Amino acid sequence: MADLFVGIDGGGTSCRARIRDHQGKLIGEGKSGSANILLGVEVAMVSIIEAIEQASQGYGITQQDYSHMHLGLALAAAEQKSSWQSFMSLSHPFASMVLNTDAYGACLGAHNGNDGAIMIAGTGSCGLLIHQGKHHIVGGREFPISDLGGGAIMGLRLIQYTLLTQDDIKPSSPITNIVMQHFNHDVDTIVEWSKTAKPCEYGQFSPQIFSCASQGDQVAITLLKETAQDIDMYLLALIKKGANAISLMGGIGEHIVPYISQMTQSHLVSAKKDAIEGALMMANNPQHNLYSFAC
Repeated sequence: MADLFVGIDGGGTSCRARIRDHQGKLIGEGKSGSANILLGVEVAMVSIIEAIEQASQGYGITQQDYSHMHLGLALAAAEQKSSWQSFMSLSHPFASMVLNTDAYGACLGAHNGNDGAIMIAGTGSCGLLIHQGKHHIVGGREFPISDLGGGAIMGLRLIQYTLLTQDDIKPSSPITNIVMQHFNHDVDTIVEWSKTAKPCEYGQFSPQIFSCASQGDQVAITLLKETAQDIDMYLLALIKKGANAISLMGGIGEHIVPYISQMTQSHLVSAKKDAIEGALMMANNPQHNLYSFAC
């Protein structure tokens, strides 16, 4: 079998795979669960293999063919050197693996391999400028200490506000009622849930926040404005570092534009390609590895 090239875009919520042959022809696509390596390198590898299995269905590709696959991995938390090393030390069936951050893959894709900047606002958040071979990063140090402007932080703020409504400190609203209904109107259930909840579980409330805001819910609108201010902060930091063209990406980023400032909006451009295509650019090209293989 000829070589196959696989692009993987993995974050806190999902892992997406795209397979192309040596001529660039699309073979298939697949999607699975979280591939944030800080949450477990073995779990991330399972998600990657599951996504590849989905992308391979119907094309006669079996696990025996994995030895011909070159993987470009754009994964959340790859900037954590110990996690990067742990993941790259895993045994695997593939011909090669190149690992960098999900932001790096997104930036390569957005500007088709050329210099430019991106701001990802999904479950988490991260900004990246690639300029003359140098990388400038803002944010992206994982929930809950960073990732401002992401869905997880927005969900955390919603939970905090909702608890204040239960103490009669803040007024309730449709979005806080949704939260209480989700937890069967039991504060103790929220507290217990919070002890083990992952970023994607906080981020799950994002669609309802946008929906309630569109119907005039002032609490939801305030949450979106706070998130937009965080994204503006990162966008301004990228602009100060020299970014002229920035692609705003991710589930939050795609819908938050009306809430961000006009000045930063003027620097936004549409992405030319997605993060999976950026990951495909990384495949079989070790220069895109974030770190060396020395462990």
